[in-house]
Amino acid sequence: QLVESGGGLVQAGGSLRLSCKAPRMILSTFSGNDLEWYRQAPGKQREMVAGITSGRATNYADSVKGRFTISRDNGKRTLYLQMNSLKPEDTGVYYCHDRALNDWGQGTQVTVSS
Repeated sequence: QLVESGGGLVQAGGSLRLSCKAPRMILSTFSGNDLEWYRQAPGKQREMVAGITSGRATNYADSVKGRFTISRDNGKRTLYLQMNSLKPEDTGVYYCHDRALNDWGQGTQVTVSS
Protein backbone atom coordinates (compact mmCIF):
# COMPACT_ATOMS: atom_id res chain seq x y z
CA GLN A 1 0.00 0.00 0.00
CA LEU A 2 3.04 2.28 0.28
CA VAL A 3 4.74 3.76 -2.77
CA GLU A 4 8.00 5.70 -2.48
CA SER A 5 9.38 8.17 -5.01
CA GLY A 6 11.88 10.99 -5.26
CA GLY A 7 15.16 9.13 -5.17
CA GLY A 8 17.97 9.79 -7.59
CA LEU A 9 21.62 10.66 -8.07
CA VAL A 10 22.90 13.80 -6.37
CA GLN A 11 26.27 15.29 -5.57
CA ALA A 12 27.49 15.56 -2.00
CA GLY A 13 26.01 18.64 -0.36
CA GLY A 14 22.88 18.44 -2.46
CA SER A 15 19.26 17.81 -1.48
CA LEU A 16 16.47 15.40 -2.27
CA ARG A 17 12.88 15.10 -1.13
CA LEU A 18 11.41 11.64 -0.84
CA SER A 19 7.69 10.94 -0.84
CA CYS A 20 5.73 7.92 0.31
CA LYS A 21 2.10 7.72 -0.72
CA ALA A 22 -0.65 5.42 0.50
CA PRO A 23 -3.38 6.08 -2.03
CA ARG A 24 -5.60 3.14 -1.05
CA MET A 25 -5.31 3.53 2.71
CA ILE A 26 -8.32 4.80 4.62
CA LEU A 27 -7.60 8.35 5.74
CA SER A 28 -8.29 7.67 9.41
CA THR A 29 -5.90 4.72 9.34
CA PHE A 30 -3.13 6.72 7.71
CA SER A 31 -3.63 9.63 10.12
CA GLY A 32 -3.56 7.40 13.15
CA ASN A 33 -0.46 5.36 12.33
CA ASP A 34 3.14 6.07 13.19
CA LEU A 35 5.35 6.13 10.11
CA GLU A 36 9.06 5.72 9.54
CA TRP A 37 11.79 6.00 6.93
CA TYR A 38 14.45 3.31 6.79
CA ARG A 39 17.42 2.89 4.52
CA GLN A 40 19.63 0.01 3.50
CA ALA A 41 23.12 0.50 2.15
CA PRO A 42 24.81 -2.24 0.11
CA GLY A 43 26.03 -5.01 2.37
CA LYS A 44 24.49 -3.45 5.48
CA GLN A 45 21.41 -4.01 7.57
CA ARG A 46 18.34 -1.88 7.14
CA GLU A 47 18.38 1.00 9.64
CA MET A 48 15.78 3.49 10.77
CA VAL A 49 16.47 7.02 9.64
CA ALA A 50 13.49 8.97 10.96
CA GLY A 51 10.07 8.44 12.47
CA ILE A 52 6.93 10.49 13.00
CA THR A 53 3.99 9.65 15.22
CA SER A 54 0.33 10.29 14.58
CA GLY A 55 0.75 13.31 16.84
CA ARG A 56 3.66 14.51 14.68
CA ALA A 57 6.37 13.87 17.26
CA THR A 58 9.59 13.11 15.39
CA ASN A 59 12.82 11.25 16.04
CA TYR A 60 15.97 10.84 13.99
CA ALA A 61 19.04 8.68 13.77
CA ASP A 62 22.07 10.55 15.08
CA SER A 63 23.70 10.34 11.65
CA VAL A 64 20.98 12.49 10.03
CA LYS A 65 19.99 14.90 12.80
CA GLY A 66 20.05 18.48 11.61
CA ARG A 67 20.12 17.43 7.95
CA PHE A 68 16.92 15.41 7.40
CA THR A 69 13.34 16.39 8.18
CA ILE A 70 10.41 13.99 8.27
CA SER A 71 6.88 15.29 7.81
CA ARG A 72 3.45 14.08 6.83
CA ASP A 73 0.40 15.41 5.01
CA ASN A 74 -2.49 13.28 6.19
CA GLY A 75 -4.93 14.83 3.74
CA LYS A 76 -2.72 13.65 0.89
CA ARG A 77 -1.90 10.35 2.62
CA THR A 78 1.75 11.18 2.07
CA LEU A 79 4.91 10.91 4.14
CA TYR A 80 7.96 13.01 3.26
CA LEU A 81 11.67 13.01 3.96
CA GLN A 82 13.55 16.20 3.14
CA MET A 83 17.24 15.41 2.91
CA ASN A 84 19.77 18.26 2.88
CA SER A 85 23.56 18.36 2.99
CA LEU A 86 23.69 14.84 1.62
CA LYS A 87 26.81 12.75 2.10
CA PRO A 88 28.08 9.71 0.21
CA GLU A 89 27.30 7.60 3.28
CA ASP A 90 23.61 8.47 2.85
CA THR A 91 23.58 6.27 -0.25
CA GLY A 92 21.13 3.39 -0.14
CA VAL A 93 17.61 2.25 -0.80
CA TYR A 94 15.08 4.23 1.24
CA TYR A 95 11.89 2.58 2.44
CA CYS A 96 8.84 3.90 4.20
CA HIS A 97 7.27 1.77 6.89
CA ASP A 98 3.89 1.78 8.58
CA ARG A 99 4.60 0.58 12.09
CA ALA A 100 1.09 -0.53 12.98
CA LEU A 101 0.51 -2.47 9.78
CA ASN A 102 4.16 -3.53 9.43
CA ASP A 103 3.80 -2.54 5.79
CA TRP A 104 6.78 -1.61 3.59
CA GLY A 105 7.08 0.19 0.31
CA GLN A 106 9.20 -1.10 -2.56
CA GLY A 107 11.97 1.42 -1.88
CA THR A 108 13.60 4.25 -3.80
CA GLN A 109 17.31 4.45 -4.58
CA VAL A 110 19.35 7.40 -3.34
CA THR A 111 22.92 7.73 -4.58
CA VAL A 112 25.20 10.50 -3.36
CA SER A 113 28.42 11.02 -5.29
CA SER A 114 31.53 12.55 -3.76
